[in-house]
Amino acid sequence: MNAPLGGIWLWLPLLLTWLSPEVSSSWWYMRATGGSSRVMCDNVPGLVSRQRQLCHRHPDVMRAIGLGVAEWTAECQHQFRQHRWNCNTLDRDHSLFGRVLLRSSRESAFVYAISSAGVVFAITRACSQGELKSCSCDPKKKGTAKDSKGTFDWGGCSDNIDYGIKFARAFVDAKERKGKDARALMNLHNNRAGRKAVKRFLKQECKCHGVSGSCTLRTCWLAMADFRKTGDYLWRKYNGAIQVVMNQDGTGFTVANKKFKKPTKNDLVYFENSPDYCIRDRDAGSLGTAGRVCNLTSRGMDSCEVMCCGRGYDTSRVTRMTKCECKFHWCCAVRCQDCLEALDVHTCKAPKSADWASPT
Repeated sequence: MNAPLGGIWLWLPLLLTWLSPEVSSSWWYMRATGGSSRVMCDNVPGLVSRQRQLCHRHPDVMRAIGLGVAEWTAECQHQFRQHRWNCNTLDRDHSLFGRVLLRSSRESAFVYAISSAGVVFAITRACSQGELKSCSCDPKKKGTAKDSKGTFDWGGCSDNIDYGIKFARAFVDAKERKGKDARALMNLHNNRAGRKAVKRFLKQECKCHGVSGSCTLRTCWLAMADFRKTGDYLWRKYNGAIQVVMNQDGTGFTVANKKFKKPTKNDLVYFENSPDYCIRDRDAGSLGTAGRVCNLTSRGMDSCEVMCCGRGYDTSRVTRMTKCECKFHWCCAVRCQDCLEALDVHTCKAPKSADWASPT
C-alpha cells in the first residue's frame, strides 16, 4: 500500500518540512537566512490552508521545530544504528528519508512517530526557555499540591507539554485529516503515538528548602525527560508494531493476524511488510548494506552474517589513537598517554549479481 510522497511532511526547497519525515533542506534554509516567514510559508508547496495559517502566525514556533529536526533525526539513527536500514538521510532527495516512506512499513511508522515526538519536544522546550511568544511555562502548575512525600509548592518552570502537543497535533495532523485513505489513518495513529510517548516521560523534579537541607518545604516542577527515553520507548514499540488492515467502514483498523492483540493508542501500526534492505533499490528507499561495518562476534542484527545478507565481508586493518596507561595523580587528575591501537574492521561485500544492483 503505497502513499504519494507528500503526506504530512513534504515542504520542498524553501522552508523545510519542519514536521515531517520528508524534511527537505528548506528548514536549514530557514535557519540560515532568517528570511520573511510569510514569503517562505507562501512558497512552500503542499501545505494545506490550516498549516499555512499556523506558519504565518507562529514563525518562532516553526524555527524551534527546525532546530529540533537534527535531534530527532539523530535519535532515529541511534535506534537503527545496528540494522540494515539505519535511518540514513538522503542528501540529494527532496525528502529527508526518501522513498522509504512511500511504503506503509514498520520503518515509516517509526519515522512518523519519532518525528511527531520530536516536534512536541522541540516546541515544549522552546516554551520553557522563553523563546516563543505564544506560550511559556505551564500556567496550570501553581499553588500547593500533594504527592507520596507530602505537601509541596509548585514553582520553577514546569514544561508546558500540553501546548507542545496541541500545536504539534494542529500542524502535523492537518494534512492527514484532509485525506480519507488508509495511509492517512495510519499516519495519524503513529503521529499520536509519538506525541503520547513524550508526555509519558514527564517527571516531577523538586528542590528542598529549610535549615541544613531539612526539606521542611519543597518546590517542585514538571520536566521532560531526555529525548533518549522517548526514542528507546518508541524503539520497543517499533519491535512490537502491529500489522493491520482497514476495517470495512474505513474508520479504523483490525489486526491482519487474528493471533495478535488489537493495537492501543500507544502502539505503532503498519500495513506492508518491509523490504530486506539488502541491496540498493531506489524505489524501495533502500541504500543496501554494501560497505556497512559489521560485527564479526555478534549474533544480532549487526552481525556480519545478518548485516551482509550472506554475501560475505571484507576485512581491513586500521589504526586509531586511544588513551592508555592512565594513572591517577593526587589530587585530583587522571593522566593518560596516547597509544596507537590496531584493529580489524569488517565491511559488507557488494552484491555480485548485476540484476541485484540494477535498481539504483
